[in-house]
Amino acid sequence: MSQTSGDTPGGVLRTRQLLQLSLPALLIGVASALTLWLLDELAHLLQQVWWQTLPAALGVDPDGWWVVLILTLTGAAVGLVVWLVPGHGGTDSATTELVAPTLPVSALPSVALVVVLALAGGVSLGPESPIIAINTAIAVAVVARLWSAVPTELVVVLAAAGTIGALFGTPVAAALVFTGILAATKAPGSLWDKLFLPLVAAGAGSIVASMVGGGISMTAGIPAYQPENPAIEALWGIGIACAAAALALVGIAVFPHVHRLFRRLRNPVIYTALGGLILGLLGLLGGPLTLFKGLEQSAELLANPDAYSPAQLAVITVVKLAALVVAAAAGFRGGRIFPAVFIGVALGTLAHALIPGLPLGLAVACGVLGLTLAVSRDGWIALFIAVAISGDITLLPVMCVVILPAWLIVRVAPEMIVHPKKQEPSGAQAASA
Repeated sequence: MSQTSGDTPGGVLRTRQLLQLSLPALLIGVASALTLWLLDELAHLLQQVWWQTLPAALGVDPDGWWVVLILTLTGAAVGLVVWLVPGHGGTDSATTELVAPTLPVSALPSVALVVVLALAGGVSLGPESPIIAINTAIAVAVVARLWSAVPTELVVVLAAAGTIGALFGTPVAAALVFTGILAATKAPGSLWDKLFLPLVAAGAGSIVASMVGGGISMTAGIPAYQPENPAIEALWGIGIACAAAALALVGIAVFPHVHRLFRRLRNPVIYTALGGLILGLLGLLGGPLTLFKGLEQSAELLANPDAYSPAQLAVITVVKLAALVVAAAAGFRGGRIFPAVFIGVALGTLAHALIPGLPLGLAVACGVLGLTLAVSRDGWIALFIAVAISGDITLLPVMCVVILPAWLIVRVAPEMIVHPKKQEPSGAQAASA
């Protein structure tokens, strides 16, 4: 990480400099949380209109053919933005990491529009990637004017950390995500010196998110884990996590092929509308639980897990995985972590139903760990979400053991990212086609 002028010999920041940089870090965290809250509120209002107000006014069942109609129209709307609106919805989410290269400010209205449409329309993607892209672009532009001495690379890290802190409602998630990233940098200094400013931004983001009612509650109210036979239960946990990782890798293996098939249609309106149609049909097959980003649906599933038969849980799991692959490949903008959490919850609930005496909290945590590990390829975030979804810190030692064989499965497998030879067609390119 680059440093400001006046550093101590070797590039290590002084305490005074850390304190001075804390102000922009604090403001970036606050602004990141407010941007997340604003876009989430807009998506929620639009979601209510599409899925409650209009069906009630028209006297139609929102869980019937309405699902196909809304998702198809959502796909067409997103495609129109990607095709015609300046900025074209930003970078194709299928081709980027969680923290992508900084976008120009001129592209942000189109990115905001496509993420609001996708969240409101029931697309099986989370908000994390587009929101981070929006916040980093704004932060880089503003800091370049007000604090030009602050390095751009640091601003990107602070905006991403502030957004992650706001998303999860805690700076812990950001600390874990950036531990590996910052530890790998060649800049001198201790890891905690490098984490200091990102934690300021993440802490500010999480506090503001809780104040405005934003952020995401991961805890699902699962009964506390009370081990009866820890060794056997740990073995079952390893099996569930490895099965979850293997299932995710099936989706990851077909992901680039599905992405390529959609892009053969060339025009974004066509392939995103088709993607929306397929998502609608999958929604009819899997039911309302398989729509949207998945966290609220995870809580709904865990509120009454016995209401679903093993066959229903199997269908929900497979349908949601298919929906994640289609949504991510068909040109929608969004992140893949939150849908992966739901798939892990469904798979863990299925394991609990099939294995007598297996604690629900352990089964769900292992399912979530395996899915998020394969999709995110980040062991820290997988451990964090697995424990957070159960709300039980006593599961952490078991999860630290369970993750090891699961990591051996995913470490050499392909990641859920596409490296196309040609970028997604711009509006002008698509129009000429």
